[in-house]
Amino acid sequence: MKIYTKTGDDATTGLLHGGRVSKDDPATEAYGTVDEAVAVLGIARARAPAALAERILAVQRDLFVVAAELATLPENRAKLQAGVSLTTSGMVHRLEQWIDETVEEVGMPTEFVVPGQTDLSAALDHARTVIRRAERRCVAYARQGGLENGEALRYLNRLADYVYMLVRASESEWLPSRIAEDRP
Repeated sequence: MKIYTKTGDDATTGLLHGGRVSKDDPATEAYGTVDEAVAVLGIARARAPAALAERILAVQRDLFVVAAELATLPENRAKLQAGVSLTTSGMVHRLEQWIDETVEEVGMPTEFVVPGQTDLSAALDHARTVIRRAERRCVAYARQGGLENGEALRYLNRLADYVYMLVRASESEWLPSRIAEDRP
């Protein structure tokens, strides 16, 4: 078996459960950006302590579920399995619990924080921005009528919030975006 199939040479890509779309279709843009988020989270996971690495791995696996949903034509979504290839409210709820735990543990910044305090926090901040882009791509796909289940959007929204809090938790000090003399 070869890695290349040549079927994408016509600028289309195959979807889960059948069908083909252009490689620049809003669905492809959405699940492709989710795939990018998985990769960037992998960089963060490689730098994370064991307990955090487990959480990041769980999120990466969830993102495969989100991507599977996005890579399926709406008419084939009945074939998807909740939590396997279809995003669920339970996945969103778990993120909300993790966010609440992290906020309780480290608090919330009262102003913008400059990224890059540590290698881990910088990698997580990069992942957060890619997740936000994935969310925007999903919004575009949903506006086109391609996304019926709003859980994928909710998941990405909560995930960006969770990763933001992971950044805060991974830093011993938060560097404010403005120096003290510039603050009111």
